[in-house]
Amino acid sequence: MPHPEADPHIRLDLLDGRPSAVSATVTGTATHTVRALLALHGFEPLDDTTMVMARIDREEPHYADQAAHALRAEGVAVDITPRLREEITTEWTWANYPMHWCTREEIREVSGDAQKIYDDIRSGRLIIHAHAHDGWTTVAVGTYRDGPSVHLHGENHLRVEAGQYGGPLAAIAEFERLYGDAVRPGPAPATDTEREAEQARTPPDPEPEANVQPPTTTAGPAETEAAGAEGHEALLNDFLESHGAWEKWSSFPVESAC
Repeated sequence: MPHPEADPHIRLDLLDGRPSAVSATVTGTATHTVRALLALHGFEPLDDTTMVMARIDREEPHYADQAAHALRAEGVAVDITPRLREEITTEWTWANYPMHWCTREEIREVSGDAQKIYDDIRSGRLIIHAHAHDGWTTVAVGTYRDGPSVHLHGENHLRVEAGQYGGPLAAIAEFERLYGDAVRPGPAPATDTEREAEQARTPPDPEPEANVQPPTTTAGPAETEAAGAEGHEALLNDFLESHGAWEKWSSFPVESAC
């Protein structure tokens, strides 16, 4: 008999507390295959059953929708929550976008290129040698492990490749000529958007165990002294019972009650 509950299933939703990020909860069998397919569409593992897509271009709902269509074509059941569906169907654009002549699809293409540069830096495919601030935005110089050296201009969804060079020496020399004393080694500090994306990809701290035993209360001096006195009295009584020739006498006179 078939068992529908065992078939792989994905539930796509907005990630709580993380702007625009999308979570994918995987259930059923063949989860390794489904997780591999999700990884092809930009999802990364969060825990054993959940993957997350967190981008610096805020386009997670759009790409999650594309992933849903591709996975359904592979025979995987995919549900999209109402709140994520609302984000998918909402038209929006960046405020004060500098390339105002671009259409929505062209804007998405530019931000998609910026996302690829960001992903290449994260994965180590693009090594950043130095960065600087040109008075308006962040610029950088780096080299692809399997490609040319490049100059980069801009941050987040506006980062673009500004020029290519045959090797790192020429690229760095030109970068230092252009930006002089502003040049600093290594990559620039992460932006707020990059930190938010990194936080979304970070598993939450485990909750404290509910059955942890409270620490044992240490007895105070008076309690310790009383317990010690009772112990000595018990030892004395045991000795007297086993040695009939001995008796217990008080060293102080005992006054009889009137």
